[in-house]
Amino acid sequence: MNIAIVGAGGAVGREILNVLEGGALPVDNLRLFGSSRSAGSKLSFRGREIEIEELTPQSDFSGVDYALVSAGGDVSRQFAGVITRHGTLMIDNSSAFRMDDDVPLVVPEINGDDALNAPRRIVANPNCTTIQMVVALAPLHRLSPVCRVHVATYQAASGAGAEAMRELERQHAQVAAGEPVEHSRFAHQLAYNLIPHIDVFTENGYTREEMKMHNETKKIMHDDRIEVSATCVRVPVMRAHSEAIWAETEHELTLEQVRRAFADAPGVVLVDDPARLQYPMPLPAAGTDPVYVGRIRRDISGRGISFWTVSDQLRKGAALNAVQIIEYVEAHR
Repeated sequence: MNIAIVGAGGAVGREILNVLEGGALPVDNLRLFGSSRSAGSKLSFRGREIEIEELTPQSDFSGVDYALVSAGGDVSRQFAGVITRHGTLMIDNSSAFRMDDDVPLVVPEINGDDALNAPRRIVANPNCTTIQMVVALAPLHRLSPVCRVHVATYQAASGAGAEAMRELERQHAQVAAGEPVEHSRFAHQLAYNLIPHIDVFTENGYTREEMKMHNETKKIMHDDRIEVSATCVRVPVMRAHSEAIWAETEHELTLEQVRRAFADAPGVVLVDDPARLQYPMPLPAAGTDPVYVGRIRRDISGRGISFWTVSDQLRKGAALNAVQIIEYVEAHR
């Protein structure tokens, strides 16, 4: 199979390369695309060096089966026609097409079949926080429909890209040296701080990141009755997002049912033994694939379940989910 990565020099692009490197997909030919800044540089893949090509309106994707695109919404919108005009299936990691009716929004463990019907030859990868949440919600939804969700996210610097990770490192060094702390990728200093602001604010007081979780969940789970209220917070963690989730189901579930559902769910690893101080945390989750779930308890304020999830948003929240879409499509051809 022939695969292209667009945005190969970015944090997600490099993580896609890592996922493909260690995965089982038979990649016969890999092409890398990037901006004029990254064009000409080389990245290693399965023992060979591949040069990054500059993405232009004249770029030829003929013969490419799948293009994994992670270069931002503007690039995705501008070059979608270039990428798909010869039949390439574009798996897009930006928000450009997620809510378009004729573009499936896919998490393979939940709605993989949607990827089999892509009339524009575009499949959208959901937002990282949404992916993590719905992978955990789906096992409960199968037991009894989830009707209401409150979620607070604790999002790592890597969610804002490779330069954001470097900025956090610089900020810690500046604090340690007693120097003025500089910031450009974040609205405020992130080191030793929390910023309750991710993406732009909308008219209703929620940020666009928070509204993504509200809207995307309905589309992925094929249920407009699910209401999601989110507060998204940037935290001084390098990678792996955490989420505190309160989920109310139509019918009351027992803790035994919930734990069994999580334990049996694809893509979920149960880490829930508070007596032994076992619960999900971002540090050990970094660089791994699952959505870890723990701190499971009944919501004492109402009818519902409270739990905590952690997942590496560069893996399952972006690169891994995109590659799994290819695997699903290939398995159901």
